[in-house]
Amino acid sequence: MAESGETGGAGGGAVHSTSPADQLTSEFLLYKQTKEITSVHVSVLCRDLLVTLALGQVLSLLICAIGLTSKYLADDFHANTPVFQSFLNYILLFLVYTTTLAVRQGEGNLLAILKQRWWKYMILGLIDIEANYLVLKAYQYTTLSSVQLLDCFVIPVVLLLSWFFLLVRYKAAHFVGAGLCLLGIGCMVGADILLGRQQGLGEQKLFGDLLVLGGATLYGISNVCEEFIVKNLSRVEFLGMMGLFGSFFSGIQLAIMEHKELLKVSWDWQIGLLYVGFSAFMFSLYSFMPVVIKRTSATSVNLSLLTADLYSLFCGLFLFHYKFSGLYLFSFFIIILGLVLYASSSTYVAQDPRVYKQFRNTGSQLATGSPPLGPRVLEPSVTYTSLGPEPGDELPVRVA
Repeated sequence: MAESGETGGAGGGAVHSTSPADQLTSEFLLYKQTKEITSVHVSVLCRDLLVTLALGQVLSLLICAIGLTSKYLADDFHANTPVFQSFLNYILLFLVYTTTLAVRQGEGNLLAILKQRWWKYMILGLIDIEANYLVLKAYQYTTLSSVQLLDCFVIPVVLLLSWFFLLVRYKAAHFVGAGLCLLGIGCMVGADILLGRQQGLGEQKLFGDLLVLGGATLYGISNVCEEFIVKNLSRVEFLGMMGLFGSFFSGIQLAIMEHKELLKVSWDWQIGLLYVGFSAFMFSLYSFMPVVIKRTSATSVNLSLLTADLYSLFCGLFLFHYKFSGLYLFSFFIIILGLVLYASSSTYVAQDPRVYKQFRNTGSQLATGSPPLGPRVLEPSVTYTSLGPEPGDELPVRVA
């Protein structure tokens, strides 16, 4: 028995011993595995960055197309009907998304939504209508350069509203990236001034500038509300409510303010085609923007839209024979650099369980007796929501 025990002891000792060769092999395998994970992580980040930039530029191209059709309508056919153009877009939203909500069952039904929060969407619809109207109206009183420059006021508005109401927290890279984007717009406006592109100068320039600032502020409010809705409720609900209240109030505004302008329009197939094109581009912009905002943020989207003016200028070189300046290309690359810098770093949401419980994951539950997240939990390298757990709540970290 003693001999057997000694043998067993010796055998047990042999199991726990590790040779230097085995230890070196284990370390090499661990290093290889870590390197593979790192390379996959970097490739995923690069892919997400490229997708984010591409989605933002699709929105910019849509805005460029909207601007070109509006310019043809106003300059070539003397059709100054901004309210009617917005009304057509809201009617399309109503026909597609509001009717979708009407045939839904349960809490996502149109009547159920109206019963819970009709007044909120009514206010948001008015804000969206007047934002479009104020900026389009400003072109009659101030310069094109002033509109392009002052319209950037939407960026600080979205940053501040996201900070205080969505509790988004930014890093230094985000502020530097936003600053570079605004610098690019400044260079573009400077090129316009040097080339004498001062279309739209009116007698009441200060009034026009105030209209732009008011429109940019309303755009910022609308975009931040849109981000909250699409990330907490649904894209179809947002667009359906915009179609319902937007078509209602823009129809009233159209009947009061623009019915005489519509009577002055010399209708033919070319004007009809331009109105159809404008409505299609605007409908595509409204339908696609919530998708991009849900993937990124209202701030990122508005930074991406700064390139729309440059796309319009590049089209104007061929369509309207604008003069070219090297500052345009410099402005474009500065804005793209700012977008890359902004998108390469993640934002995060401050702790507030009362407001952001709906941001939490719904697919994973806290394990019984699991300790709460402490202040030393490392911040992940993607956008997340950090919340203190409560009994019965889901895991309070949401990767977005």
